[in-house]
Formats: sequence, C-alpha cells, structure tokens
Amino acid sequence: MFTGIVHTRGTITAIENTSDDTLAMTVNAPSVLTDVSRGDSIAIDGVCLTVTDHTDATFTADVMIQTLNLTSLGGKTTGDEVNVEPAMAATDRFGGHIVQGHVEATGTILEIAPDEQWTRMRISLPDHLAPYLIDQGSITVNGISLTVASVTPPTATEHAFEIFLIPETLAATTMGEAAVGDVVNLETDLLARHIARIIQFNTKEEK
Repeated sequence: MFTGIVHTRGTITAIENTSDDTLAMTVNAPSVLTDVSRGDSIAIDGVCLTVTDHTDATFTADVMIQTLNLTSLGGKTTGDEVNVEPAMAATDRFGGHIVQGHVEATGTILEIAPDEQWTRMRISLPDHLAPYLIDQGSITVNGISLTVASVTPPTATEHAFEIFLIPETLAATTMGEAAVGDVVNLETDLLARHIARIIQFNTKEEK
C-alpha cells in the first residue's frame, strides 16, 4: 500500500524487452533504495511494481503488457523522469490517502494556469471514473495524492476535474514539468469505489 506522498523523482535508465508481453524497466532513484530487497513494491508514477533486481542506485521491475496498455508507462523512454514512492511501512506517517498503486486509467492535462502561490490544472478522465470524484475528495495523479478542487461540469465529449498544486509539489514531483496534452495515470479513492459498489448491490436487492 502507498499514501501518494512521492519520495523522489527517479530517471529511467534502461528499458529492455524481455518477452512479447513484458519489459524490464530500470530506474535510478538511490534515495529510496537504502533498505530495498528483491520482491519489494515500489510505485512508479503511481503504478505498483515489484523489484526484480537492484543496485545501490537503481532498481529494475518487470512491466506487463496490460500495465503498459492501461498506464502511461507504455509511452516512457530512457531519460524520462518518474515519481517514485516505496511501499508504506507499518510505522510510517499516513500523509496522503489510501493508494493501492493500481492505476485505473489515464487522463489528459487540458489546462495549466500558473499563479504566484499555486498552479491550477484541469485534467480529463474517462466516464466510468467520474462517479468516484467529488469536490474536496481524493485523487491520485501520477502517484501523487491530491485533493479534487472541483469536478467540472461534463461536456458532450469529456469529464474533467481541477487540482491545485503548491510550489513544493511542483518542485518535488514531475508535475512541475507537465504540459498541456500530457497523459497522466489516475487512481480514484478506494473508499469511494467500495461505497459505490455497496450502493450498487443494495439497489439491485431493493428491486
């Protein structure tokens, strides 16, 4: 499990095809590898991956075709920066919200509006994720735990939401280099999904 508090920005140093449906991705992120072991979970841009090999400075993880197709990792190349968060220890502070590292879909940055104290971003999301977002609720974008500032009214072609990013978040994560048109990984609030599922089943039983 993760909390959506990015520990560092890592750099992809190698991408190797290991089979027709799997590739090995190596990331340079020495600050999170002090006590890492083979088999540990580390999130890259919000995608939970398993460490298959590591050095003092880098770790390697296998990425399956389903993950490549569902997330932005399929479009990454050597030299790209990614947000990195190791799995939460039982004694860690719970600084964000419950994040599984199971990216549900991708969205596209539609608008970036900088200000002196923060930057506002508007991001699209697929129709099936829209019911899980509320104003002031939680959303994970590229592995970052963020608060939904507002769910914008849907148009004929898209659903979208707005977030505000403070300078610290922009500096500590890859969102500081984000541009309009960039694809981002999305994971909605786990609790919202559970509640929606319970309501769905209760509604069926009442009928």
